[in-house]
Amino acid sequence: MADADEATGARDGHSRRLHIPIHLRWGDLDAFNHVNNTAMLKLLEEARVRAFWLPEPGEDAPPTAVLDSSIFSGMLTLIARQEIEYLAPVPYQRHPLDVQMWFGKLGGSSIEVCYEVCSPVEGLGTQIVYARATTVIVKVDAESGRPMRLTPEERAAWQPYLSEPIRYAHRR
Repeated sequence: MADADEATGARDGHSRRLHIPIHLRWGDLDAFNHVNNTAMLKLLEEARVRAFWLPEPGEDAPPTAVLDSSIFSGMLTLIARQEIEYLAPVPYQRHPLDVQMWFGKLGGSSIEVCYEVCSPVEGLGTQIVYARATTVIVKVDAESGRPMRLTPEERAAWQPYLSEPIRYAHRR
């Protein structure tokens, strides 16, 4: 996954962030030869799954991967809100994008996940920030549909990555 400096954000001066590498697929591009806006939602989803879901035996995962994704867990994670600010077109590339993640807020049953979708780490120059995004996720009881409180284990895993939420530049 990511080494210790990448996981803490120490190499880039940011507060503590997760760095999730996500490969592009050819099908993510549109007729203008850059990542389609709807494909960006799928890339963010893939980063979330890798950041939150417990790994299978033999898989690597960040310390934030504490959610049981099984259909028998009795818990769902539902998207309450998403916002994306596109800053530059994302061209197709073979190296994985560096999806940087942190938490803008940990509520009673909700999590505000913040992202910066950046050019690959492999490029030795300055990283390009292609997009910034926020997703609000609510933990819900699968049977009743009612919100579920975040557990002490979840808070302990996510608290180290709590930082300022994204302030969008072009919001009206």
